Amino acid sequence: MRVINDPNTYTPQQLLKATQHRPFALPQGKPWVMAQSWQRLLFTHYRVPFDALRKKIPPQLEIDTYDGEAWISIVPFLMNHVHLHGIPSFPTTGRFPELNVRTYVKHNGKAGVWFFSLDAASWLAVWIARLTFRLPYFHAKMSISQDGDIVTYKSERTHRNSASANFHATYRPIAPPPDYDDGSLDRWLSDRYVLYSGDAKQVYIGHINHVPWGLQPAEADFVQDDMARAAGIPLLDTQPLLHYVHNLDVIAWAIKPVKATT
Repeated sequence: MRVINDPNTYTPQQLLKATQHRPFALPQGKPWVMAQSWQRLLFTHYRVPFDALRKKIPPQLEIDTYDGEAWISIVPFLMNHVHLHGIPSFPTTGRFPELNVRTYVKHNGKAGVWFFSLDAASWLAVWIARLTFRLPYFHAKMSISQDGDIVTYKSERTHRNSASANFHATYRPIAPPPDYDDGSLDRWLSDRYVLYSGDAKQVYIGHINHVPWGLQPAEADFVQDDMARAAGIPLLDTQPLLHYVHNLDVIAWAIKPVKATT
């Protein structure tokens, strides 16, 4: 049995106090709107051509790079314990697989993520997220299972009038979490506390908070992975950089236009 990282859980109240690691303060004035846990997560990181990203990202946002190189990440995981502030989880929206394709951007010095796609196995969650967070969610037929330390993940996009996108992999952690340096690529790819959404007419920012990622080195066997191709993004690497995270508890705030004080 491989070592799996610390499964400690955090309540929203505890996460509101866990701020010492953040590069900027939590949003003020309005409470968080959603809590969730990201579980059995695999970060699959690839270098990509800068120009391939630039034409797909609103001009208000700066493409963030590490040593001059741009990256995307394909991220399968289980969404669990999803609920709105003051409302318990519902069976149809509280637990479901999700698969993200994201890259790294900045606005006014705030480093965050931009999503090319977010596939999910809950129709209601897809509809709510598209409406409230203006994110490109797609419905998919998905499954996730675990045997010992090995996670098996399958996803087939079924969203009407969308590009075909399939993912099938097994993965597992292979070592305890190292002490990554703050300036390492590993931390640069993961330590992000805002997301951006919208389009060239209007970009929005949404704040999140969680404790630092307990990143474990990982290995994976990819049977099929069409996610970058579906987003129209060529990959520069044949072998990705991999990280595994067993559990991360998160709270999120409502999005607002980037022209407002962020």
